[in-house]
Amino acid sequence: MTQYTYQDNNQQLAAQFAQRFQVLAQNIERIIRGKREAIELALTCLFAEGHLLIEDVPGTGKTTLARSIAASVDAEWRRIQFTPDLLPSDITGVSIFNQAHQKFEFHHGPVFANIVLADEINRASPKTQSALLEVMEERQVTVDAEPHPVPRPFLVVATQNPVDMDGTYPLPEAQLDRFLMQISVGYPDHLSEVEVLKGMPTGPQVDRLPVVARASDVAAMIDFATRIHVADPVYDYIVALCAATRTSPHLRLGASPRGSLALLRAARVKAAAAGRHYVVPEDVKTLAVPVIAHRLILTPEAELREIGAGDVLGEILTGMPVPQAA
Repeated sequence: MTQYTYQDNNQQLAAQFAQRFQVLAQNIERIIRGKREAIELALTCLFAEGHLLIEDVPGTGKTTLARSIAASVDAEWRRIQFTPDLLPSDITGVSIFNQAHQKFEFHHGPVFANIVLADEINRASPKTQSALLEVMEERQVTVDAEPHPVPRPFLVVATQNPVDMDGTYPLPEAQLDRFLMQISVGYPDHLSEVEVLKGMPTGPQVDRLPVVARASDVAAMIDFATRIHVADPVYDYIVALCAATRTSPHLRLGASPRGSLALLRAARVKAAAAGRHYVVPEDVKTLAVPVIAHRLILTPEAELREIGAGDVLGEILTGMPVPQAA
């Protein structure tokens, strides 16, 4: 009886998670038309306590998506416009000497917020980009040997233009590996773009989006997602998938254990968003490309043949047996 009660309770909590997830997605979709998949992936990052990198050409709604997430949650958010002259202290903060108290006091930078929009992150120098390395992984900033924790939940949504555009600096591998996902918004379909045109300038605006979730609600959903059940065959499937990238002839560098952990966290959120209290292999397969592809480094031969990381992952997934339900 206790086991059934426990499962029923988890199923009820999963249904509540799914309902709140859909309310958030629908709210954001009032602004970002026709991009439900990108919205749901972004929210998956939020509830998996990961970070999101959105790469696309200018004008496709990268910044608007990030702002819509921030506007939908009653949490503190900050925007950092990355430019070539931006300094690391402009992001993390700086210690300033207080004459009255005769001591240094730390003044928090814009990174101390629940949701941080790092706009056009690859326009800043590598030195400035590295200011986010510690806080994205450890959720704290160390200044003058003193750690300063950031609030929870904490999400960095970074946007970048394709690296072949003028005035951009490619993100180093260590920084890319700290993003849970990399996605592309893409151009809207014809009907969605017509709706956007019809709605301007009187249509829904980001600043007018209603708040549909509190920071405490998001924190509770994050905690629940960590308790989603994962069967041993699914663990084996995730590890086998990441291990296969390390031996692929098309890749110089495969997915690290951080990639395995990221895929697990994202799969748990996807299961909860579907109203389930357990992960199925399909959750892992669906998320493999956005979670793993940006962590892979292709061989020069693969680049010459114009083979993408997503193509390599697709081949691996196709040739790998999927665990079957017991």
